[in-house]
Amino acid sequence: MNFANFTPRDLEQIRSHGLTMEQALAQMNLFSGPPPLTEIERPATAGDGIERLGRQTREELIGLFDKEAGLMDAAKFVPASGAATRMFKALLTVWSEERHLTRDAVAAQARIGTKEIKDALAFMDGIRDFAFFEHLEGILKRAGLDAGQLIRDGHFSDIFDALLSSGGLNYAELPKGLIAFHRYPEGPRTSFEEHLVEISHYLKGDEGVCRLSMTVSPEHLSRFEALLRRVKAPLERRLGVSFEVKFSVQKNTTDTIAVGPENSPFRTEDGKILFRPGGHGALIDNLNELDSDLAFITNIDNVVPDRLKPEVVRWKKIIGGYLFRIRERAFHYLERLSKADPSETIIAESESFAADVLHLPISKSPANISGRLHKEKIMTLLNRPIRVCGMVKNQGEPGGGPFWVKDKTGTVTLQIVEKAQVDMSAPDQKELFEASTHFNPVDIVCSLKDHKGVKFDLKRFVDPEAVFIARKSYQGRDLKALELPGLWNGAMAGWITIFLEVPASTFNPVKTVNDLLRPAHRNDLPE
Repeated sequence: MNFANFTPRDLEQIRSHGLTMEQALAQMNLFSGPPPLTEIERPATAGDGIERLGRQTREELIGLFDKEAGLMDAAKFVPASGAATRMFKALLTVWSEERHLTRDAVAAQARIGTKEIKDALAFMDGIRDFAFFEHLEGILKRAGLDAGQLIRDGHFSDIFDALLSSGGLNYAELPKGLIAFHRYPEGPRTSFEEHLVEISHYLKGDEGVCRLSMTVSPEHLSRFEALLRRVKAPLERRLGVSFEVKFSVQKNTTDTIAVGPENSPFRTEDGKILFRPGGHGALIDNLNELDSDLAFITNIDNVVPDRLKPEVVRWKKIIGGYLFRIRERAFHYLERLSKADPSETIIAESESFAADVLHLPISKSPANISGRLHKEKIMTLLNRPIRVCGMVKNQGEPGGGPFWVKDKTGTVTLQIVEKAQVDMSAPDQKELFEASTHFNPVDIVCSLKDHKGVKFDLKRFVDPEAVFIARKSYQGRDLKALELPGLWNGAMAGWITIFLEVPASTFNPVKTVNDLLRPAHRNDLPE
């Protein structure tokens, strides 16, 4: 791929999008080469890359977190821009295929039908238990309809219209952060509100300020802002805190060029190049703008009602306390190594810490390397962002997990790997991926500043080749899309990475609407 493939109009479009020609060509060339794949050395397991903490250690870490957290500038970072379309996939299928929707008809299909049909039936039977049911009742009432009577008669067309249509709640087009997840006596609470309540229990600084940074799509920004205005003051009064919330959007400069099957730029009807969002890996730019010492990262849909929050909060503190512990040691060795002539003892101690505790790729100092050069190598390895990642035991959830990964130079490091990064046609790689014992729930705490208090430029630690090439379509035409290195995959490939085993009780995602019927999302059940 070269400049000749672009017209003057293309060049202007690329520049106006905030990309350089070198960046555009680099993106295009990734399509023409072999797909970038990750080579798994072995799964990370308890005792081999994953730390399993004893009870006493957990209590010590909670105490350390409680002591240190108030002195740190910390925030929670939540990616929340994606629409909830997949969450309502089963309902959309039934709704689009049958305009006169009855429970009896769906029940008849469910006996011999697909999982989606069965999921739609489960939704109908549990309709009153959803936190958003009172919103549905209100919409139907304004239309002169009685929700209770419709349910008793088994007539669901109007109920689905009220939930899914643009004239109703339009839930399938909204981001998950704006969907009512849990029911409380004072009214339903969205997942966005649940994140606010959660951070009040472990991210309250000395002045009572709790900071939340959330990425949203531009078209939904005003709705998030309106929701925040409505709930902020009541929550602050009840929780005794002050919330500082920042919304950010994915930058145009992180968009990528789509290509057709022949790897030439994909063009829209008017001949322009089609740019697509670069995936959640592009959010490293948003995280990079967060001016905090520490950042907790969690998915928008992994929240629980108040009755289950104490266990979640407890493990947030454990993970955070572990970060404090290893960061203090890393900073100690960096300070000592930065002296003009550190002792051999300090060099040996820092080397062992890097290799044995942080699992960094460092070998014992060979005889033919000077002490100065080896010291600088250790400092380079230690002076980088740190992330401590909770890992749950694998229970068949789709997604990535913790692995020992070998790069092109043969260096082996700990990484989070998604299935799409692995050559599943290679029997050995497929076997290693499927042998994973743990799953990545996205429960991460990060240290974003160095030992001198200077914020890292996180883009320096991205593996630019750890991209995804996905098959997509645009108005019925096939295309290939480039997704940038995933936020906790290639975008953090150069970080110091620690994996801790955490209980499954801390992982309660809402992937489908019926997940809200699970005990972990019911606020009317005993603890």
